[in-house]
Amino acid sequence: MNALSNTALHQAARQWLADGTPALVVQVREVRGSTPRETDARMLVCLDEAQGTIGGGHLEWQAIAMARQALREHAQGSASSAQTGKTLAAWTHTFALGPTLGQCCGGVVVLAFDPLDSTALTRWPAVAPRFRLDLHGAGHVGQAIVKLLADIDCEVRWIDQRLDDSPQALPGDEATLGLPTGRDLAALPPHIRCLPTEDAAAEVAYAPPASLHLVLTHRHDLDLAIVDALLRREDIRLGRAWVGLIGSRTKRAAFEHRLQARGHAPELIARIACPIGLPGIVGKEPAVIAVSVVGQLLQLAPPSASH
Repeated sequence: MNALSNTALHQAARQWLADGTPALVVQVREVRGSTPRETDARMLVCLDEAQGTIGGGHLEWQAIAMARQALREHAQGSASSAQTGKTLAAWTHTFALGPTLGQCCGGVVVLAFDPLDSTALTRWPAVAPRFRLDLHGAGHVGQAIVKLLADIDCEVRWIDQRLDDSPQALPGDEATLGLPTGRDLAALPPHIRCLPTEDAAAEVAYAPPASLHLVLTHRHDLDLAIVDALLRREDIRLGRAWVGLIGSRTKRAAFEHRLQARGHAPELIARIACPIGLPGIVGKEPAVIAVSVVGQLLQLAPPSASH
């Protein structure tokens, strides 16, 4: 699977370097005008694989071809002479997208080709997450959301009480209750962390400040306990964090009454997003809900300058 998030791509780069895989880091060094990706977008290229993307299309195809040609020539030179161990040279190449590649963007992209080594990793800056999310619920909708977030630079705490003592969390078991298997959890990217717990509501206190919170567990009473705990957080009371609750307008009305009975002010309860997701997207299939909700999260947390 192609590593599309910066976090996953950086991890792939570390693994390739540890494995001794000869490779090049292709980076968007400079852009002028309309271009498919921003500066610092990267991809990894070796002789039989490419990870990440610098924008796709003809530009990326040409960049991969140039990188592999350089890797082949370096390997052939090392094998036929005394160049063994000699470092592959770095270079840059300027692409005029319209005249050179026939792309309608019409801008100019300068690509840097650098050998994958410890220096390249040191110069590879960490990208600030678009958002930090506490995702309560590992059922079908939660799993569909996680699939989409796997390729987005964010930080996720994925919380579900059932994973604390369920046999589904054991490696090799098949999902018979709709929960992720041990294999599924082991394959999560590094920016998504699964938190089995005995008390999901208690985990609310440990969420990073100004996080986004999605509540979609398997029980309405558990949803209520989590939302109750969330509304007692200072960042939420001050409007610096966001709470989304899966459910219908009927569920919202019921929760409004129950939360008021627990002492929460109506204006605070009104900040809860329920139903969740972007308006106009119709469908109750988990994947459809996930697309709508992840779109909503991205609207709530636009990219920082580092993106």
